[in-house]
Amino acid sequence: MGLITNIRHFFEKHGFEVSSRLADRLGMRTTSVRLFFIYISFFTVGLWFGVYLTLAFLFRLKDKVYTKRSSVFDL
Repeated sequence: MGLITNIRHFFEKHGFEVSSRLADRLGMRTTSVRLFFIYISFFTVGLWFGVYLTLAFLFRLKDKVYTKRSSVFDL
C-alpha cells in the first residue's frame, strides 16, 4: 500500500476513536457525538459569515452617510 493510504488509515482509525471515547465517557451514542460536531461546525461557519456580511453592510452604510465634503457647494 502507498504512503497516502497508510496515512489515511491512521487518521481514520485514531480520529474516529476520539468521538467514540467521548461518547462512552458521556454515556451517549457515537453517532450523536459526530452529528453534534458536524452541526456545530456548520453553525460556527455560518455565524461568522453572517457577522462578516453585517459588518460589510454597516461599513457601506457608514460610507453613504458620512461622506467628507470639501466645501459647502458639494451638497
